[in-house]
Amino acid sequence: MGVSVERIETLNRFRDDMEELYMKITLAHGSGGQSTSELIDSIFAKEFSNPVLGQMEDSAVVEGSGRIAITTDSFVVTPLVFKGGDIGRLAVCGTVNDLLMRGAVPKYLTCGFILETGADTDELAKIVHSMALTAREAGVIIVAGDTKVVEGSGGMYINTSGVGFVPEEVNVGSSLCSEGDVIIVSGNMGDHHAAILSERMSIDNSIESDCAPLNEMVLGLIDAGIKVHAMRDITRGGLGTVLNELAETSKCAIELEEELIPVSNQVKSFCKILGLDIMHMGNEGKMVAVVASEDADQAVRIIRESRYGADAAIIGTVKTGEGVSMITPLGGKRGVGVLIGEGLPRIC
Repeated sequence: MGVSVERIETLNRFRDDMEELYMKITLAHGSGGQSTSELIDSIFAKEFSNPVLGQMEDSAVVEGSGRIAITTDSFVVTPLVFKGGDIGRLAVCGTVNDLLMRGAVPKYLTCGFILETGADTDELAKIVHSMALTAREAGVIIVAGDTKVVEGSGGMYINTSGVGFVPEEVNVGSSLCSEGDVIIVSGNMGDHHAAILSERMSIDNSIESDCAPLNEMVLGLIDAGIKVHAMRDITRGGLGTVLNELAETSKCAIELEEELIPVSNQVKSFCKILGLDIMHMGNEGKMVAVVASEDADQAVRIIRESRYGADAAIIGTVKTGEGVSMITPLGGKRGVGVLIGEGLPRIC
């Protein structure tokens, strides 16, 4: 009995599907030829599809006018997938949040992938899918991209650039902190740092990265007319480094209350065991906002009512002088410096 044509076609499709599922990245995928096109069509175009990207031009032409904010960043986190996120979600969140910190409404992203030979296309597909979901959550579209392949052992790196539009009435900047302003953080410190370090050290716990886009809370503050003087996302270097940068740029002093800084019990215990300073641990879904004192209570309420802001707290004030200091639970006062040394490499 012969095999039908339909049966042969079905078997061929099954074979092709299996080859695609278990395909590894080779140098051919970075050649610009058929393999590159197949990789783009099967993974990137499928997830990032939109009218602008679909034109596949050398550059994207988008609508826009007025003031724009532009940022770029590269992501090299290890491991690529971790509790609470992955390198794709991280890339979108990091870029979107950088735009938001200037009061911009994020609109467009570009993404460039550098893939090492041996990278698993199944893992790549999952990361790209995560990136697409996060872009939709953040209200942005990916309008341009690039893929390069280099020899290696299966690693992956992502470069992103972002564009957002700044409303005319918005003026937010690190140099605008002034005496009497209130310091607000949007939630628990150290989650991302602790999650990444736990993965690397194979420490069994339920700590998850706080990796998240902060659109709702930031745009909520702006829409409510809150007098926001400065905002920064608390990433590498941690809260201590960020506040020192604000104090130096604004030529002011910042005084904190240690007991008011929100930290989860798990992360607090994690820090004690490993001797880590929560003031220098990174996050990827938290921000510090410096607001006028008369708007502080309303600002905290808006942040707490928004997604990812339930644990927001007022932690200090802006004063005359210089540097950052902290009142301890015993009533003492100590200085808070910037992160010295390497910290945790490849955290984002």
